[in-house]
Amino acid sequence: MNAIVFEGGQWTPEQLRGQIASWKQWLRAQGLAPNARVGVLAANRPETVALFHACGELRLTLVPFNARLTAAELAALVAAAEPGLVLADDARVALIPGARPFPKLGAAPPETAVEAPDDQPLAGLFTSGTTGRPSLIVLTHGNFRASARASAANLGPASAGSPDQRWLLCLPLFHVGGLAMAHRCAQYGATLVIEPGFDPARVNALIEAGQVTHLSLVPTALDRLLELRRDRFPESLRAVLIGGGPVPRSLLERARAQGAPVLQTYGLTEACSQVATERPSEADGSTAGPPLPGLEVRIVDGQIEVRGPTVAPQFGSGWLQTKDLGSLDAQGRLTVLARRIDLIISGGENVYPAELERVLGEHPSIREVALGAREDPRWGQVPVAVVVWREGALAEETLEAWCRARLAGFKVPRAFISAAALPRNANGKVDRAALRALVA
Repeated sequence: MNAIVFEGGQWTPEQLRGQIASWKQWLRAQGLAPNARVGVLAANRPETVALFHACGELRLTLVPFNARLTAAELAALVAAAEPGLVLADDARVALIPGARPFPKLGAAPPETAVEAPDDQPLAGLFTSGTTGRPSLIVLTHGNFRASARASAANLGPASAGSPDQRWLLCLPLFHVGGLAMAHRCAQYGATLVIEPGFDPARVNALIEAGQVTHLSLVPTALDRLLELRRDRFPESLRAVLIGGGPVPRSLLERARAQGAPVLQTYGLTEACSQVATERPSEADGSTAGPPLPGLEVRIVDGQIEVRGPTVAPQFGSGWLQTKDLGSLDAQGRLTVLARRIDLIISGGENVYPAELERVLGEHPSIREVALGAREDPRWGQVPVAVVVWREGALAEETLEAWCRARLAGFKVPRAFISAAALPRNANGKVDRAALRALVA
């Protein structure tokens, strides 16, 4: 059995323990203060997983930054996180002033694992709500442990958390879903199969070879995977968790027709990934399933609220108000109606209208701008900008270049609509419902 499999190599559990020991020695030598934060900016790589576990044993907090962001976007996140150290891969080390390249470490003699208390911070991940401004969510060892237990309980009996599982990690480690998977595999003793990113041909080949039993995908990735397949998925594939935004019913039906055991999910960073997931024996794609064992979900004034041991302690022990809209059926299954009201989810990535409006509003030719979402068959949603030009100005061809210089590619609007004025309600605020109808 392997603890980690990655492009060009693999680590047995003993070898992973040796890598963790090397990272612990290196981190101790850096003179970090107790409870310091360690930033990471990198594509998926096994060293990040070993570093994650080493930080946990030394009671340091790992803060992975989104590897798709620009230097300007990262600057605000680094300022908010205040890391004592930032490591980056070679392609990104220049994006953060003072970042250091990953050290080249050999394996050290394995040390006995040191288990931190449940309330000890383990990871800091960024979410921005509807404002687009970065907010650091600090998740504890207890949050990650509870998330792993709840996922295992939902996927079946005790054997669901057993060493015969092989989880494919093609979600980024800077997303809560990827980091929770890495922790889950360590807690189960399962194998983590790491890919640098999502490549449908490679993922399909791994599944066909029986190298993967479980994986998590966003809807866009599932769609691309299905496009490559003509045959049914092998029986060795036991669960495909689908999250990261609205999931078209037709996509789930296509997947089931090809034998993919898809399970729709609902989760968020503040609750350490999954909150609700379809049960394998009851999955029909009509809902996101019931709350995972140990978690509670209720609807208050149409909004989803969550309570349980996976919720970040900064929200207290009461109910987490997600601001997402949803409903519960008679069986307690959750249907998500809208994510954080104005949030745009494109290919599993969050796009915040307020952030894009700030960037476009700085363009000298723009008087006013508002962002909405247009449905897209591949990406689920794409951002579209409605622009009111200054008198005599019309420079639409410059807007895409303006955005690309300041924003990650997935945030750049796919279309720009010229308007004489933005739709507004009686209070003078942008009428988001009218805006959505305009861009649709």
